[in-house]
Amino acid sequence: MKIPYWRLSGFYFFYFATLGSFLPYWSLYLEDIGFNPLEIGELVALLVGTKIIAPNIWGWISDRTGKSLRTICIASFLASILFAGFLLEHSYYWFAWVTLTFSFFWNAALPQFEAATLFHLRTESHRYSQIRLWGSVGFIVTVLSVGYLLDFQDISILPTIIVALLVAIWLMALFTPEVKNVRGPHTPVGILQILKKPEVIAFFVIYMLLQMAHAPYYVFFSIYLNENGYTSLMIGLLWSLGVFAEILLFIVMRRLLKRFSLRNILLMSILLSVLRWILIAWAARYVWLLLIAQLLHAATFGATHVTAIHLVYRYFGLAHQGKGQALYSSLSFGLGGMLGSLYSGYYWELYGPQIVFSTAAILCMIAFVIAVFGIGRTKCVTSEY
Repeated sequence: MKIPYWRLSGFYFFYFATLGSFLPYWSLYLEDIGFNPLEIGELVALLVGTKIIAPNIWGWISDRTGKSLRTICIASFLASILFAGFLLEHSYYWFAWVTLTFSFFWNAALPQFEAATLFHLRTESHRYSQIRLWGSVGFIVTVLSVGYLLDFQDISILPTIIVALLVAIWLMALFTPEVKNVRGPHTPVGILQILKKPEVIAFFVIYMLLQMAHAPYYVFFSIYLNENGYTSLMIGLLWSLGVFAEILLFIVMRRLLKRFSLRNILLMSILLSVLRWILIAWAARYVWLLLIAQLLHAATFGATHVTAIHLVYRYFGLAHQGKGQALYSSLSFGLGGMLGSLYSGYYWELYGPQIVFSTAAILCMIAFVIAVFGIGRTKCVTSEY
């Protein structure tokens, strides 16, 4: 079966284009309409907190029915409708309710599309990064476009832009062909047996810690830069630089995977994460050091994420791929992101940005120690890999 390269790539383009309009500017929008740092941290925690539950529910449905694309279509459509609720009222409790309902469906789409992409690629899973890089391109396009637009337009236009991009995600899902998970002749290893493996447990703890460390960046980086005198366009450029570095990483990732083990790529990426958060914490006023920190996004997100996708594929096999991707999303981006959003929101004004980002570096050091002892060189495979 021919791989639908451009339709898979198109979904990633619009999904991360939505993130490109959301991540750098949503906290600025929330601040503009009157929310304080604690409320912003709590709202973002609600947004990522639904990832703890939602991907697992949708992952179970997808694996049970074998209709991951249909699941994605339904979830994307409902997410776009519910997000429009942000246009109706600006009270904290209304925003909290809309955030919960919208994100329950929004957080269902990507893990299942990751699984669907791997089903399409099958024996060519090394091509994943070539498809995923179009998501980074979409992110850059909207980060720069929205950043430029907000220097001339009021930020109140942001929710309307995001609704339009959410509709585009739904349309791309409609045009992406379904793929059935053809199971092999062997009985697959049970999901509980996989989850009991020490290496799998270590994997989830590591990625939870890494996303706890990333959370202050996602929630407060734009506010932090704004407080240090950066314009909306400059903020967009700095976000874009990080994702541009990520694109370059995706281009060469196939060669890196052939040359280095997943373990070594992960260990190096975590060490570079420590350096990145220290630079952001203490060198925000030095543009050239901030540029270096943003270039390290290639390692702190790009390399760690591609490594995770391959490890999940290896650990969970085809039979449990939907559930595996969902667990990765829920425990790392969900639980880790929620805890990170909460601690950064509570301590941002109490202790200051330097302490919050330094805490992120400490979390990465803990993750590094666990990875050294917990992620082995031996393969952990299921009977269907």
